[in-house]
Amino acid sequence: MVTRVVMPRLSLTMKEGTVGVWYKKEGDIVEKGDLLVEVFSEKATHDLEAPASGILRKILVQEGVDAQVNAVLAVITAPDEVFSEAEMYAETSQTVEETSKRILASPAAKRLAKEHKVDLALVKGSGPEGRIVEADVRCFIEQTSGILPKVKEIIPLKGFRKTSAERVSASFRKAPHSTVVMEVDASKVMELHEEIQASYTGILVKVVAETLVEYSIINSTLEGDQIKTFEDVNVGVAVATENGLVVPVIHNADKKSLGEIDAAIEELTEKARQGKLVREDLAGGTFTITNLGMYGVDLFTPIINPPEAAILGVGRIVEKPVVVEGKIETKPITMLSLSYDHRIVDGAPAAEFLRKVKEKIEKGLEIEG
Repeated sequence: MVTRVVMPRLSLTMKEGTVGVWYKKEGDIVEKGDLLVEVFSEKATHDLEAPASGILRKILVQEGVDAQVNAVLAVITAPDEVFSEAEMYAETSQTVEETSKRILASPAAKRLAKEHKVDLALVKGSGPEGRIVEADVRCFIEQTSGILPKVKEIIPLKGFRKTSAERVSASFRKAPHSTVVMEVDASKVMELHEEIQASYTGILVKVVAETLVEYSIINSTLEGDQIKTFEDVNVGVAVATENGLVVPVIHNADKKSLGEIDAAIEELTEKARQGKLVREDLAGGTFTITNLGMYGVDLFTPIINPPEAAILGVGRIVEKPVVVEGKIETKPITMLSLSYDHRIVDGAPAAEFLRKVKEKIEKGLEIEG
């Protein structure tokens, strides 16, 4: 059966949307419910799922191109099923024709141009098929003003990067952030890393997951006027990719062995870098860990991954002089920073949670299993 993938209506007033990132390519096998394509309007961004299982036979609307609501974006068929490509293109011809008659520009670009009285016909677009994005208009304004510096490169804000930007902006607007910081002796972690070849991230996930069981207020969310603590402990690990930041989730991390956690991290990280994460890989997180130690960062203030209550930032491990029983020694030290939503968590329980994480790391928690 031929299944049409159409542009959804994301709001009552939406007339057209823009295709963002295609998560699948032509010829890929898709299952019903797989993440298929990112679409967005002026008011919303949405990951469209495959409406049926089969083969993604044809993509009719490419990334960065506008399409009217209900326009056919792609076609899913059985492996050997015959379909009329001409018929599918005919269904989108109105969108294509109208697009060719007007200047291709994103909603944000049109809004900025209107604010600054810029004629879009004078702006060169950097998007697909010359589509004008917001950065193009901003660049035009800067270069024609004669005051601001010239722009070297325009990088469209789209895909994972766009979604990440929207999420962290919403998080910082809604959740009053506060952060507590502690120095941690990483000697035992380094020993464990060498002895059983466990990853530092895996060890941290294991320690944090077990600590979240003890401090359920950290493993919670705020919905309306209710704080909901979770029974499941699902730890997200921030991964940087070429397309932006993603946070795949290790579900039920408190019930997994260190070996299972390491295997899950390796698998999810590889899928993230190949752009093959599915909805289940990204959904259901209750806490996030973000590690910038590999970039030489000592300390930073992470932004909470909504709708979670807290996030743990991890810095690099570096040798530092410390006083032990009145004597100066050098020890491998890392900095942990816990950002938390002050509507949910007060300073004392946040500090207690971080202190417990520190204690388990420094005592060499038995997590070899």
